Amino acid sequence: MASNTKGGLKSTLTVAMSNYLEAGSIVAAAGGLTLWMEYLNLDDFKLGLLGALSANGFASAAGALLGGMLVDKYGRKLIYKYDLLVYMFGVLLTILSFNFPMLLIGYVITGLAVGAAIPAAWTYIAEEAPENERASRVGWGQLAWSIGPAISLLLSVALAPLGLLGSRIIFGQLFVIALITWIMQQQINESKIWEEEKQKEESQKAQGKKLKSPIKELFTIKANRHAIVLLLGIYCFWNLVAGVMGYFMPYIYETVGGLSSTQANLLQAFLWVLTVLGSYFVFIKLGDKVNRRILYGVGAAMGIVAWAVLTYGGMGMTELLIFVILWGTAAGFGAQAFYGLWASELFHTKYRAKAQGFLFCTARVAVGLISLAIPTMISTLGFKISGTIMIGFLLIAAVIGLVMAPETRGKSLKEIEEERYSA
Repeated sequence: MASNTKGGLKSTLTVAMSNYLEAGSIVAAAGGLTLWMEYLNLDDFKLGLLGALSANGFASAAGALLGGMLVDKYGRKLIYKYDLLVYMFGVLLTILSFNFPMLLIGYVITGLAVGAAIPAAWTYIAEEAPENERASRVGWGQLAWSIGPAISLLLSVALAPLGLLGSRIIFGQLFVIALITWIMQQQINESKIWEEEKQKEESQKAQGKKLKSPIKELFTIKANRHAIVLLLGIYCFWNLVAGVMGYFMPYIYETVGGLSSTQANLLQAFLWVLTVLGSYFVFIKLGDKVNRRILYGVGAAMGIVAWAVLTYGGMGMTELLIFVILWGTAAGFGAQAFYGLWASELFHTKYRAKAQGFLFCTARVAVGLISLAIPTMISTLGFKISGTIMIGFLLIAAVIGLVMAPETRGKSLKEIEEERYSA
């Protein structure tokens, strides 16, 4: 394992750059939302449609389902040959948009590419990690996911005087970084664990053995059903809140809190910087050393308190700062980080990515549906009722995670596989 550590970390960081691009594209769209709304005269329905069909919703859901099936069948490396080329095309359409259909198509294509890379990224990172560094390696993916929005939002502030041109420039930097990342990703090796599994399958075929359907096994084996309930429970419900925040929070700060576009983006950038710090100092540094149920519980509690302050305390600057500090820090070691880790640990190699594609797809469809309703929900029900609904989602995710969290520290993926599937 030791010989793999340095090279493996380089591959991890190269793959993690996809996470930077994915989250960056979601927040770049959010940061310029009011600018596009004014430029194209968008109503609530069109605003919701952009969120629902973008990298934050249905498009990434479809991409994840397709990507998960492809990388289980043809290899983890396959996705890195083509995915970012599709991503760059979608981003380019967004940069050049001058009407709503063009902007929407750009969002959809970018979203498909974002979704397709998600199962491959978490799977590859976990499979290439030493067993005593798996949370740490997955944490680098989470950290990259956090840096993307932080930079996109800081650029939104810096380029605010340029108006919509500034938003186009932000997508332009994503295009350039995607090109550099795509070149780097052509150099990574295939996952050794996937190669071993494929060799095993080929050997069984040569012996005339009939292989079981991976999709059927995914839903009929008890261990898989347990993992699906756990992962959908924590990620889907938490992501209903985080997905709304990632796309609509600057919009909420402006329309409900009365902040300017610059203030909203600066506040949200500060939140993401704290998420970067939480990812590094808590998840990367402690995820392989401290009881994961405790870490998860602390993060979940901080998120619930944050939303309670925002919902019931008003939207003064004090409440906003408390919210940002609590949520931002907790998100670095919250449900998404643990989802990335556990989704890679708890499924068999032959359908590990497929399972993640299904789970991510389900979570993103849920976010897509709520994105359709959020602008109207806030304007008709008010923020207090909307915030209370968000707190309910977070409570469900917290309880399921605390009750069902597995203890997998220090075990290899093969050992976890043997434990779960021999029971």
